[in-house]
Amino acid sequence: MRITNPLSYRLDLPQQYPDSEPSAPLVLDSPHSGTAYPPDFAAAVDFGALRTAEDTWVDDLWGDAIEMGVPMIAAAFPRAYIDANRSPDEIDELLLDQAWPDAINASPKVKLGKGLIWRMLDDGTPLYNRKLTVDEVRHRIDACWKPYHAALGQVLDAAHKKFGKVWHINCHSMPSVAGAYATDRPGLVHPDFVLGDRDGSTSDPAFREFIAAWLRQRGYDVTVNDPYKGVELVRAFGRPEEGRHSLQIEINRKLYMDEVSLRPSENYGRLKADLRELTAALITWTRAQTA
Repeated sequence: MRITNPLSYRLDLPQQYPDSEPSAPLVLDSPHSGTAYPPDFAAAVDFGALRTAEDTWVDDLWGDAIEMGVPMIAAAFPRAYIDANRSPDEIDELLLDQAWPDAINASPKVKLGKGLIWRMLDDGTPLYNRKLTVDEVRHRIDACWKPYHAALGQVLDAAHKKFGKVWHINCHSMPSVAGAYATDRPGLVHPDFVLGDRDGSTSDPAFREFIAAWLRQRGYDVTVNDPYKGVELVRAFGRPEEGRHSLQIEINRKLYMDEVSLRPSENYGRLKADLRELTAALITWTRAQTA
């Protein structure tokens, strides 16, 4: 069953289960795969450049999980319009035509121009040739960010209520080489996968270690909490002391696509099949943790 909020998200729930409940205590979300560009975006760069900010194909790569009984929510809005993986107080005042009236978190991401509303692309290209109004930013928060977080929270709550525990994978992709303004380590050559649980604060480490071992057995290069530890979504929903485990997974785009054309490569099918098998292994593993 698919539930949509045209401005915010697409939520796919298992059709075959009563009340669309999950078959295992596992939930996926893809916050950066949105491709519906709102007309009020009014960015100053062309559409092709804007699309480089997307986690292209990530929702599809993990999409087999839905028919396996695992709920998945994916953003409809693009990451460059508003980033669901940022806190709503990560406001970049350099973008605004007046002072933000509420508290501001000048996080490292904001300083990179990658706060709640992006100021620039990974290569440093400015996204706007104008200043944004406070009302514009608040509209994006209310129409996109809040419904996405609310919907994900409801799905996680439903799984937790049914099973007593829940494991959440926050699905992302990363370029093969970090952009000049993407992170605080520009030019870094990325591994195949990066697993982030904010140094064990958002999940029992057994979750990441199970996935890391599974991927390494299939020949993938995997790092843990380096260079990405996870950001807002795992922080907001990961509370391991309550049986709520959230893990961010970054996949290197070189594994499945041409990073210039954004088209799937010949390896796309292999990676998608591996992620399907990983999902099946996680269904079994998470069920065993609640037995």
